[in-house]
Amino acid sequence: MHTPNLHHTLRLPLAGLLLAVVVSTSHAGPWRADPDNSRGWELMSPAERIEHQRRLRSFTDYEACRAYQQAHHAQMEARAQAEGRSLKPRARSPCDDLRTRGDLK
Repeated sequence: MHTPNLHHTLRLPLAGLLLAVVVSTSHAGPWRADPDNSRGWELMSPAERIEHQRRLRSFTDYEACRAYQQAHHAQMEARAQAEGRSLKPRARSPCDDLRTRGDLK
């Protein structure tokens, strides 16, 4: 009769635990600004995009994030008008994304 050793007995539960940790932290990487969640993306320089992402990541309060987002939208609207362009609405809000992730209160 074969008696499983301790290593073999713990392998399956340990693998399940590892998988659960990976799945539960799948969004744990830093939030990233992109064309879908940053109004005026196409009007910003690469340096402005980096700074915009840095600013959004720095917030811990939803209302402060929204205030920044509204000011940013106004700035991008003015920039677009100056260039005779119009901005497309974005599918997602960065502040809502950050709140959903648990990064904002």
